[in-house]
Amino acid sequence: MKKITFIIIGCLFFSISFAQEITTVTSKDSKTMKMTNRAADHFMLQASFDGWTGMPDSINSHQQGFSRGFNAYFMFDKPFKGSPKYSIGIGAGISTSNITFKNMDVNLKSSNSLLPFTAVDSTNHFKKYKLATSYLEVPLELRYTANPDNINKSLKAALGIKVGTLVNAHTKGKTLLDKNNNTIGSYTDKISSKKYLNSTRFSATARVGYGIVSLFGTYQLNSVLKEGVGSPDMKLYQVGITISGL
Repeated sequence: MKKITFIIIGCLFFSISFAQEITTVTSKDSKTMKMTNRAADHFMLQASFDGWTGMPDSINSHQQGFSRGFNAYFMFDKPFKGSPKYSIGIGAGISTSNITFKNMDVNLKSSNSLLPFTAVDSTNHFKKYKLATSYLEVPLELRYTANPDNINKSLKAALGIKVGTLVNAHTKGKTLLDKNNNTIGSYTDKISSKKYLNSTRFSATARVGYGIVSLFGTYQLNSVLKEGVGSPDMKLYQVGITISGL
């Protein structure tokens, strides 16, 4: 975790330095723009509603509650020389996802070749239960800004991809109940293991908005689980709001 923190802090300082650089860009109509302290989405925060596509009915029927995610990225932005409305954004950051279940046990420490998703409708179960993942990611975007002179008051859009490496996967259960939903114990049970989860994630991304606020969507291109340990059709999607600036 210290290594991840060091990388993100390093990206922040470099991103701020990049943002303060004086850049001169000449557009196709020969208009020269000096971009000093150009606000160009160097810092992005994202809050999302999360889900998995392609879940078997045995799993989908036990998914309940507000599955959510949070992403944070430090980005570098390089305008095209002949067309400053377009730019390339690249950076690094963290993406987290929490998929919630009801009356379900996901045994990340199992010795089985397949990851067990076990229904616990008629036995002891947790009142709140989720499977959480964290990825260190490198996003790449092709960006469009209608008014590059004042990005914080402009329509803008972006299409991209991102590649991530898994840094943490765990299940967390809170408040153990019996089959009649009576409380047995008020405690939190956390089990961590990356055994079954794909260590690398590839995703397609899209954003559209105005000023510092935009809507975004992310769709995983490979499977949530490693090959041969579960449904290959399960892929993460995120839909939510981006707050960007600097």
